[in-house]
Amino acid sequence: MSMIRDLRSAVRPTLRRDGALAPYGATSHASAAMPSAIVDCAVYRDGHRVAALGAVTPRQAMLDVRSNGGFAWIGLHEPSEDEFAGIAAEFGLHPLAVEDAVHAHQRPKLERYDDTLFTVFKTIHYVEHAELTATSEIVTTGEVMCFTGQDFFITVRHGGQGSLRALRHRLQDEPELLAKGPSAVLHAIADHVVDGYLAVADAMQDDIDEVETEVFSAPGKNGRGTSRGVDAGRIYQLKREVLEFKRAVAPLARPMQLLSERPMRLVDPDIQKYFRDVADHLTRVQEQVVGFDDLLNSILQANLAQASVAQNEDMRKITSWAAIIAVPTMVCGVYGMNFDHMPETHWRFGYPLVMGITVAICYTIHRTLKRNGWL
Repeated sequence: MSMIRDLRSAVRPTLRRDGALAPYGATSHASAAMPSAIVDCAVYRDGHRVAALGAVTPRQAMLDVRSNGGFAWIGLHEPSEDEFAGIAAEFGLHPLAVEDAVHAHQRPKLERYDDTLFTVFKTIHYVEHAELTATSEIVTTGEVMCFTGQDFFITVRHGGQGSLRALRHRLQDEPELLAKGPSAVLHAIADHVVDGYLAVADAMQDDIDEVETEVFSAPGKNGRGTSRGVDAGRIYQLKREVLEFKRAVAPLARPMQLLSERPMRLVDPDIQKYFRDVADHLTRVQEQVVGFDDLLNSILQANLAQASVAQNEDMRKITSWAAIIAVPTMVCGVYGMNFDHMPETHWRFGYPLVMGITVAICYTIHRTLKRNGWL
């Protein structure tokens, strides 16, 4: 039994008197098993990050907060099932939530599993482009899954964008906020995601304004607007990107409403008030996205109407010229029959007279059609 106790003490992380975590010894196997998907792992106590010698493993962080208080914040990026299994077991995460976090492609939601809140956020990032085309990628999406417990906060991020490193540093500069616990981090991430929505909405507004100007501009006025309107593929692509944006924003309204209105044991009452501000910003974005969708529908219909009008104009012009050309065609057809007894065929002025009459008739038809707007 003494040998077992000695072995446990050899692999157990030690805590210094100042509360900082000491690293594992050379015989520790836990530090070697540190998942590569972990971006950062730290313990926060009284709003301040606890200094540690070397990297802190999730188990070290858990033992520290259970012994000395505070909470652990663990950030992961696209972990595999094996990498996340150990962390899930350490913190008692529900298997259904773990499955959602690992496989991603979830819609925004808020679910409660025992003593843990599981929240999914869709992140949206605007893709800069020199010119909007029918194949332009305007927004890219990612996901941030958050596990909020009494003494821990775990983020699982999917996608190449949306790093939370800057957010973590900013929160560390506000110890009075971090002192509120894991719910303060949850609010900060929600606020960060929704602020990203606002930035993307403003950028997409510029793209929509550009297309709208081109559709309703005079022919040739801006070098791109024509009587046939704008390429409908560009408008349709923009509409698809707005739909992608809408899928990220709309489902988040219910979770934000719950976090801002319903008392929850894992959410500090002081932090809950801040969720109302996030919900208000989300409502504003939601209204913008709905407006974008309706506006693009109108722009697309206007563009198709312009194309239809242009086709009608072309058909009228073709019909007009066909009517004009029909006169000399008829005259040539009559006199090309080669009968011996044709009117004025042997008269000296017969040819000039027929040509003059033909030209006069064509000129009269042309003037009439032009006056009526057909030419």
